[in-house]
Amino acid sequence: MTMKLLKAAMFSVALAMSGTAYAANPMVGGAPMYASKNIVENAVNSKDHTTLVAAVKAAGLVKTLEGPGPFTVFAPTNKAFAKLPKGTVDTLLKPENKDKLVKILTAHVVAGKVTAEDLIRDIKKNGGKYNMTTVSGDSLTAELKGKHVYIIDESGGAAEVTIPDVMQSNGVIHVVNAVLLPK
Repeated sequence: MTMKLLKAAMFSVALAMSGTAYAANPMVGGAPMYASKNIVENAVNSKDHTTLVAAVKAAGLVKTLEGPGPFTVFAPTNKAFAKLPKGTVDTLLKPENKDKLVKILTAHVVAGKVTAEDLIRDIKKNGGKYNMTTVSGDSLTAELKGKHVYIIDESGGAAEVTIPDVMQSNGVIHVVNAVLLPK
């Protein structure tokens, strides 16, 4: 085994022991996510994120999320959007609700590249909670419950990070199981 492979294996073991999962090209929604592609280029291939992709397009945020970033995106799945009251997504996708849609979507994005390891370290360093400001100006709080990271929105809603550290050329995606709502 070469020294490079040995170091990579040791790093993977260390991440696994810390509760952080990492895969070179993790599968999300049945598709591999490539670190060489940007957030939009990867998201459009995930069968679990078709609602999010439609919302990003309707909000006019494609060019932004294709930009250099870096961005940290807490990406809700289709099942997460389905938990919203019936008709909410259809209403948000209407052109007259674009401002509200932009506000909700940008409340899922933090400037910079924040990995799961960063979140866990900062949660522990800050007494069990780590506060972040989203690009919409809203607040998210990361908490550790057991070995699981949860993101809490301003309304008190909680989303579990189900797939952490999906690396992108312009940041990182953490798949979450709920839509985060600003106040």
